[in-house]
Amino acid sequence: MNRKLVSLGLFSVLMLSFFSLRAQKEGIEAIITKAEAVSHFKFLAADELMGRDPARPEIDVAALYIANQFEKYGAQPLEQIGSYYQPVPFRYSSPPSVGTVYWNNDTLQHGEELLVLAGDDIAGDFEAVVVGYGLEEDYENVEVAGKWVVVRVGAPDRLSPPQLFAAGREKMALARSKGAAGLIEMYNVPTTPWSLLVNYLNKPQLGLDTDPDAEESIPYLWMKDLTGERIQAIRDESSQLQIDIRGKINRKIPGKNVVAYIEGTDETMRDEYLMLSAHYDHVGIGAPNAEGDSIYNGARDNAVGTAALIQAAQYFGVHPPKRSILLCAWTAEEKGLLGSSYFADNPPVELSDIVYNLNIDNAGYNDTTLVTVIGLGRSSADHHIQEAARAFGLEAIADPAPEQGLYDRSDNVNFAKKGIPAPTFSLGFTAFDAEIAKHYHQASDEVSNFNLDYAIKYWKSYILSAQTIANDPQQPLWIEGDKYEEAGKSLYGPHSN
Repeated sequence: MNRKLVSLGLFSVLMLSFFSLRAQKEGIEAIITKAEAVSHFKFLAADELMGRDPARPEIDVAALYIANQFEKYGAQPLEQIGSYYQPVPFRYSSPPSVGTVYWNNDTLQHGEELLVLAGDDIAGDFEAVVVGYGLEEDYENVEVAGKWVVVRVGAPDRLSPPQLFAAGREKMALARSKGAAGLIEMYNVPTTPWSLLVNYLNKPQLGLDTDPDAEESIPYLWMKDLTGERIQAIRDESSQLQIDIRGKINRKIPGKNVVAYIEGTDETMRDEYLMLSAHYDHVGIGAPNAEGDSIYNGARDNAVGTAALIQAAQYFGVHPPKRSILLCAWTAEEKGLLGSSYFADNPPVELSDIVYNLNIDNAGYNDTTLVTVIGLGRSSADHHIQEAARAFGLEAIADPAPEQGLYDRSDNVNFAKKGIPAPTFSLGFTAFDAEIAKHYHQASDEVSNFNLDYAIKYWKSYILSAQTIANDPQQPLWIEGDKYEEAGKSLYGPHSN
């Protein structure tokens, strides 16, 4: 008898869950219509927005559109910000016309064994001092005022490209505060070839302004040093540098994240946020393709994800879940995850109140029966995403191309590092293959060649995933042993796992 009662109870729970999911699916179907959803998609990926480059004025049109849609559907600005925009300070920097370092009978030129990444023009003879990795503890008992600080690139546990750039911004601000004349990081990371960096970085760059109130910044260079011989020689043999940097263009550019929220319905759970996020920028204008098109519209990357945020605002504005929904459209993801990084380091709400980040970002798709979730298998909320995808006839799969390091290449990682479980909900792909590369960061990435029936299923399964997670009284947690589990315990408390 007891076994029968237990079985009956489990069956009842499963049936309730099934009917609840079906009712939620029907609610989404009733509100999210193809014509309205696709209109958002088409606007964000239109030629008139010129590829949504965060250094161009058209990015403000995209931000205004997103904010207006949030407001239209009932999402409110955070009181802590006071508007739909979180200001993000940027500094634009172009390569110099002359960038030369004379050292130890060597002449090092920008674009060859040297990269001038930021800072103002400077010329003269300087003393260099080696300061470890350039972290606060490395400056103990070291006088650097008026000298060039020479450090190792990144840090022992921060060697991916986004981590290197983030660490460099921190080191530059610290060196400037110590009175240094300039900063050189000695590049010796074997996983990213120096030639690739030269191709990528020897062009105008946009970075976070680490001191937006200051009119000037110190010069910041990378020097090729794959064997470590140069940093050793500067420390032991020759610390005199002659530096000539001329023709750099630096200017401040105001950026903005678009942020809004929808208050939850549960008296206790409404104090927690499920953060839904997507970056709304793309790469702007590039080299013309064979058809002469030079506008990189970024339909897949990531107008389709930003459109999902707008639709989430539309749905949750009518059907708010138990937890509050935090809607975040990030700027400058393509420039190094900058908008989300700024938010993570300057959060308008307590990060410990954000229990989960369901990020949405894309390169493309090669299988319209799938959604690919970068980070599936790493948190206790996985089953919600799988069930939601299944409800719309899709299958949720984990990252099929871990060698690409995709988890660390989108905005979710800035929150995972803080301890927040944060997967990225992506279009279905089974490999990072030629079909993906055909449109990835290409002028051909347009709505006109996107499967819109698939887009609708994708958007709706994202919203249903968010709804079921936001209604679950159990807080999502990292699985035991995950690399971010300890960060989660630090953020939420030792009993959070």
